Amino acid sequence: MNVSRLWTYGPDEHEKLFDLITHVWESNGMTFRQRGILVGATASALGDSVCSLVWGTRLAGEADPETAAAVLTGRDDGLTAKERAMAAWARKVVHDPNGTAQRDVQELRDAGWADGEIFAITVFCALRVAFSTVNDALGTRPDPQILDHAPQAVLDAVDFGRPIEEVAPIP
Repeated sequence: MNVSRLWTYGPDEHEKLFDLITHVWESNGMTFRQRGILVGATASALGDSVCSLVWGTRLAGEADPETAAAVLTGRDDGLTAKERAMAAWARKVVHDPNGTAQRDVQELRDAGWADGEIFAITVFCALRVAFSTVNDALGTRPDPQILDHAPQAVLDAVDFGRPIEEVAPIP
């Protein structure tokens, strides 16, 4: 995978970053669906096509392709009220973390999130932004194999970021 090749320059950094990401979601009991929503909302808000396609495909398998596409486009159709609040928060963290206000945090509380969970969601998003930023800044493109796995709804939703790498014809 293109991302794996990139991180061969810093395998220890990759391992430590993902140890921390894993610790955050495991210690806070995040479900696979919640992680998919968070990564999808975060990556798409950042314009990261690689993580949007990979996690959009994973979320499509956990939910359905239309729900995954909705998260990637910011519509959030198919999500519960609690999930919608989480996805909206993730986008705020990406777009303007200095613009968030107590009312934004209160919306999360009103949706059923506890303060410790809100902290964990925020840390998780910030760590995913760090990962995506490295990948994007150094030119990582989505692997062509994603075309074999991603539902069409997810492919159609990701009209941002770097394009899928083309497969070179076999001579």
